[in-house]
Amino acid sequence: MKTRHALIATALFATLTLGTGIGANALAADPHQHAAAEPSQLTLNHGKKWASDEPLRKGMSEIRKALAAKLEGIHKGTLTSVDYQALGAAVDAQVATIVAECKLEPAADANLHLIVAELVAGAEAMQGKSASKPATGAVQAVQAVNRYGQYFNHPGWKMLH
Repeated sequence: MKTRHALIATALFATLTLGTGIGANALAADPHQHAAAEPSQLTLNHGKKWASDEPLRKGMSEIRKALAAKLEGIHKGTLTSVDYQALGAAVDAQVATIVAECKLEPAADANLHLIVAELVAGAEAMQGKSASKPATGAVQAVQAVNRYGQYFNHPGWKMLH
């Protein structure tokens, strides 16, 4: 359990420090060490989507499925704090699995870290672990899932609306 939270915290920390000049040095504790500096914004792979692997596709599909099931309530503002807690926990669990199992080439992985950071921040807000409102966290997670579909090759992927 502690390892999972450490991986998530490392991914979030690494992404949040990108704009501070710490860059790749902040990733020393990251199991996905990179030779090149992390991007500060999502980019395509020479105009094409990044390759994905099975653990990433499975985890992102589960996150999308959980968000899709609550999308109407997110839009209408009708989710309860218990709903947000459960949704945040589901996103958090899938992110932990993605971080632990996903094996992408370094440039794709660096871009994935930006999406992971958004998902973690959204999950934490939904669970009341940040200053952001749970509804804001849910919207952030939905946006991260949609950005994943824009930047990663995932056959059959559908955006959330």
